[in-house]
Amino acid sequence: HAMSRIVLILLLHVFIATACATPGPAYKDVLLKSVPHVTQKPDFCGEACAEMWLRRLKKPWTQDQVFNAAGVNPAEGRGCSAPDLVKALKHIGFVTGKVWHKLDPKKITVQGEQQWAALHADLLKGIPSIVCTRYDQKPGAPEHLRLILGYRSGTDEVVYHEPGDAKGAYRKIKRDAFMKLWPLRATAGPSTIIRISLASGTIKTPTPTTGFTPADYAQHVRQVRSKIGTKPFSIVIQPPFVVIGDEPKRTVQRRATHTVKWATDMLKKDYFPKDPTDIIEVWLFKNKRSYEKNTKAFFGITPHTPYGFFSSRNDALIMNIGTGGGTLVHEMVHAFMAPNFPACPAWFNEGMGSLYEQCREHDGHIHGLTNWRLAGLKKAIKRRAVPSFKDLTHTSDYGFYDQDPGSNYGQARYLCYYLQQKGLLVKFYHQFLKNHKKDPTGYNTLQKILGEKDMPKFKKNWEKFVKQLRFP
Repeated sequence: HAMSRIVLILLLHVFIATACATPGPAYKDVLLKSVPHVTQKPDFCGEACAEMWLRRLKKPWTQDQVFNAAGVNPAEGRGCSAPDLVKALKHIGFVTGKVWHKLDPKKITVQGEQQWAALHADLLKGIPSIVCTRYDQKPGAPEHLRLILGYRSGTDEVVYHEPGDAKGAYRKIKRDAFMKLWPLRATAGPSTIIRISLASGTIKTPTPTTGFTPADYAQHVRQVRSKIGTKPFSIVIQPPFVVIGDEPKRTVQRRATHTVKWATDMLKKDYFPKDPTDIIEVWLFKNKRSYEKNTKAFFGITPHTPYGFFSSRNDALIMNIGTGGGTLVHEMVHAFMAPNFPACPAWFNEGMGSLYEQCREHDGHIHGLTNWRLAGLKKAIKRRAVPSFKDLTHTSDYGFYDQDPGSNYGQARYLCYYLQQKGLLVKFYHQFLKNHKKDPTGYNTLQKILGEKDMPKFKKNWEKFVKQLRFP
């Protein structure tokens, strides 16, 4: 009997303890269905999460447009941080609520559970959250943004879209593992939970964009930074170019503004309405040694000229800027000519490029000046080695470059210079562009613009004109 009493007393204590214990939180099953998955661009995890939910709302925002709405400087070559993303989402029309939650080191578990409960409550209302977690549990793992879309009570799993994987739709992770990733633990001070609620206000429609956007430049700058590594290069965005130089940042900025921007504005004003189809890099190496060493290191190319060149394969203007900015403007002409007049023959392409090797602004327009090519052309005229204009304009690209008698560049340049001085160059360019299918060499258009039937006679008069020119 004494033993029976003891057993009964023990059972009574167990019953009382069980009845009085605080039950663990119970969370209902919930899943926000039919949310499209979007694979992020490099470092655009938050932007991709936003696009996923916006597509579920039938709003045509892209991750690039989300980035653009944040106003991040694309020259930094990164995606949105949490504050940037919140700014973008508020601009779009979301009510993000309180985002940052500091945790008391002594109450991390309790406070973490409270934040999960708030996230779960939003899910029950049909509201997802973007959370900032560590990518994984490895030491030093980077921060990463994910879109939380549901919870499975039977397995205690969090359901989410992983933007970093093309097969990342409706992934699952044990809630205890998720809770180890979610609080961002600081080395000093309290840990922080970051949750961005995607409650909808009045969602805007994105503004249509043309040309390259800040997102395009940010992604391109990331590629450039991966190429240069820790080398001391400065990067300046000067649309439609990205300028990279190994001179001080102020010098690179000055060159980007006073040479690249100026020439871009001038050339577009008279000739080129279309930008290049890809972002063009302008590499400005400070001297001969840097130019030769880095051209080989970055592009695997041994320079064939001491001044600079355009690499169409790399979409890059590669310059020894220590020799001056003339070659840079010359190569910029080629970069713009490609999308605007893709059938342009070499004689006119190089004539235009060479014309602006030495240039200035005159009455609000770009104006070529005489330059070093004049002396060689005068010698060729004296030797009677300059071909007829019919022969020049009918020269193939191979003939122009590889069978040059030594006067092709000079003759093409100073024909363009003559047209400029007579106020006919811009007119000739546009007429040639318009008629190039019927007149692929430009010779007939040239005759018409000049008003000349006797081209041998014109050549003699042109040679007299050239002989009177001076440089310097």
